[in-house]
Amino acid sequence: MTFESIIGLINELVWSNFLIALCLGAGIYFSITTRFLQIRYFKEMIRLLFKGKASKKGVSSFQAFAIAISGRVGTGNIAGVATAIALGGPGAIFWMWTIAFLGAASAFIESTLGQIYKEVKDGEYRGGPAYYIEKGIGKKWYASLFAFTTILSMSVFLPGVQSNSISASMKHAFNISDIQIFGSDINVVGVFIVLALTLIIFGGVKRIGKVAEVVVPFMAIAYILMAVVIIGLNITQVPGVIALIIKSAFAFEPAFAGIFGMAISWGIKRGIYSNEAGQGTAPHAAAAAEVSHPVKQGLVQSFSVYIDTLFVCTATAFMILFTNQYNVHDLDGGFIIENLKGVAYGPEFTQYAVAHHFPSIGKEFVAISLLFFAFTTIMAYYYMAETNVAYLDKKGDKKYLVNMLRVTILATVYYATTITAGAVWTLGDIGVGLMAWLNIVAILILRKPAMKALKDYTDQRKAGLDPVFNSKKLGIKNAEFWEKNE
Repeated sequence: MTFESIIGLINELVWSNFLIALCLGAGIYFSITTRFLQIRYFKEMIRLLFKGKASKKGVSSFQAFAIAISGRVGTGNIAGVATAIALGGPGAIFWMWTIAFLGAASAFIESTLGQIYKEVKDGEYRGGPAYYIEKGIGKKWYASLFAFTTILSMSVFLPGVQSNSISASMKHAFNISDIQIFGSDINVVGVFIVLALTLIIFGGVKRIGKVAEVVVPFMAIAYILMAVVIIGLNITQVPGVIALIIKSAFAFEPAFAGIFGMAISWGIKRGIYSNEAGQGTAPHAAAAAEVSHPVKQGLVQSFSVYIDTLFVCTATAFMILFTNQYNVHDLDGGFIIENLKGVAYGPEFTQYAVAHHFPSIGKEFVAISLLFFAFTTIMAYYYMAETNVAYLDKKGDKKYLVNMLRVTILATVYYATTITAGAVWTLGDIGVGLMAWLNIVAILILRKPAMKALKDYTDQRKAGLDPVFNSKKLGIKNAEFWEKNE
């Protein structure tokens, strides 16, 4: 068996229908139990986004939001949307919207738990699923398994998707070729990514937060403005495109009726890959925030799911569908629609879509946008991996582990620019799936502390107070950080 066939088999096992049902089921359950918090607290999410300041130990709410967005908004928003359309048809976009709406509730639960069970280590806040699994569920082996899986996913499985997409889009836009050194082909784009990443990851979480705070708003606003311009130029097509997406999602569009199941599967897959709700990544950034109540950061992280999928992914999808710059694969290896000869899927769909309206800058604009999107995502991956190394190294006497992590992620980032896109996407899906399995089960078990915190926050807001968290009062055990500060 080849390497690609082996990882393809593993991916099929990880991403079975059971995982898809678990992701949807958890989102529905948390939406109902929080009484659709993602709607009721929408204004509060925006208000909290710009509240709070950074401290010596933690980043501000906006910086934590930016770190999480830098993890959520990446290749999945450009190449991932294209992949969803290519393999599931336009209907896959509806299922991306669905998992984003439901996932906002899951994101709230996991991020609130990240704050409740955070701790201070080496002068910085640390937290995430490994921490709340050990402290909340009391299963250290489960927590260690999640930590190890996250380190593996964030350093080996996932970074390659980002760097491979950067390389593909930059080469396509600027005609960059490999150079030969001592008889070996060297990917120039890969070398650039590694050098830039080295400067940042050796600066620690504070530097990551500061870079994300500046880069994330800039890249998101620029990309969305371009999308708004293109949507404006095609405003009369909006109703037709929305109708196409909805009809295709439920097999009412004859052309795509035969891939109904693929629309659901790839929509949910790419939706979770894009917004990461329930995957267990956002709690790492959420735990780093300096807030007076865990729910504040839970709401901010819930809002970030909307930014990722309902804004950025939708903008990408509309640009692609307006311009017909896409292909849709059938179940037999051929095409239902083939508008772009020689293009399977990837960032090229989006590049061709923007270039359709702006031939002189389209491909270059998307390549540069993707560079920012994907590079900041790799930064976020490193931060999450380092947090889990810190969890496993409780005594802090194995400093070499962090350096090993840095070398591994840098090697992965470069190597992925030299192999096929299909292989790196499959590895990325395996990483997302493994983390989602472990984390969603954990937050379903550990839902009560998050729900207690939400009720406490609501009660204090109704009383006209700026909520302050008291874990002892709520009967939440093992929340050591809050116990020391009450």
